[in-house]
Amino acid sequence: MLGTRDMRTGVRLVFALLALLTAAPAPAAEDAARQQAERQATQPLNNKPFWDEVRKGSNPNQVTQIRGIETNVLVQSRGETWRQLRPWMSLAGGGIIALALAGLFGYYLWRGPIGLHGKPTGRLIRRFSDLDRVVHWSVAISFVLLGLSGLIITFGKYVLLPVFGYTLFSWLAIFAKNLHNFVAPVFFVSLPIFIVLFIRDNLPKLYDIDWVKTFGGMLSRSGTHVPSGRFNAGEKALFWGLVCFFSVVLCLSGAILLFPNFEQGRAMMQNANVVHAVCALLAVAMGCFHIYLGTIGMKGAYDAMRTGYVDETWAKEHHEIWYEEVKAGKSRQHFADDVPGDVKARVEQAIKAA
Repeated sequence: MLGTRDMRTGVRLVFALLALLTAAPAPAAEDAARQQAERQATQPLNNKPFWDEVRKGSNPNQVTQIRGIETNVLVQSRGETWRQLRPWMSLAGGGIIALALAGLFGYYLWRGPIGLHGKPTGRLIRRFSDLDRVVHWSVAISFVLLGLSGLIITFGKYVLLPVFGYTLFSWLAIFAKNLHNFVAPVFFVSLPIFIVLFIRDNLPKLYDIDWVKTFGGMLSRSGTHVPSGRFNAGEKALFWGLVCFFSVVLCLSGAILLFPNFEQGRAMMQNANVVHAVCALLAVAMGCFHIYLGTIGMKGAYDAMRTGYVDETWAKEHHEIWYEEVKAGKSRQHFADDVPGDVKARVEQAIKAA
């Protein structure tokens, strides 16, 4: 049996243990507040409350030498949010472009280039005027240069730097940046002219519904014939989406970034950079489809824009409604009888069936 002294000792231990278990430790918030108060006295400019006020711009004592929209802004906190957002945007945009390229490659392996069922007649139609072609190539070449240089700026750090090394990539990045900045004004000027020239023939028509239902026969190996106007529904979708929306937004956001001396603050430029990057990546993905069909995807399409002429068989099979309008004299385009022999031979060779 336990003695009286042992029992008392045991009781004391139990109460001591209960006291330790029930004792409320000092809250972490109180410790932090005490530390901040001590730091406020010993280091008045090195504490969280002070810099919270600086970030919010609510401290009446903060002063900078900058004059303008960002007067007395010592810390621009949104810059960190912008910095963290950019890699995720690049990853998502790169994935979209990769999917677009993979889809086009697979489609080419399955479908091959789209040719003609009939034989060329040798009678040519003037599809594009000299002005049409000059403006188109101005927009197209500047778009490609801006796209390539923009991709280098966006993905170069992750893709090219490990391959080229710091020195070579530095030269490439500087070249891409300057190329992007100096080609942009060409795109700014040529884009509105392009829209004015081609908007009339890209207005939606009721017969475009038939093209949309079967996607113009492009999902069939036999190539189901679907009548369309000068531009089919797919081309019209690219015109309104790629040209009139994404490209216009790119010009506006690009101007904000290119000319920072019009009193726009860093917050506006960060927002413009996000919008510019998202629209550019989507525009490049859409542009891949147009470039594919305008080069290897459809026979005769590239030379139509290069020479301005198409054979009437090509016009009838790809744009039958427009072809009938040309025959009836209801179109601004017309049959051409004075085409140089080398041009005629090139057009016929380009659309020759495989």
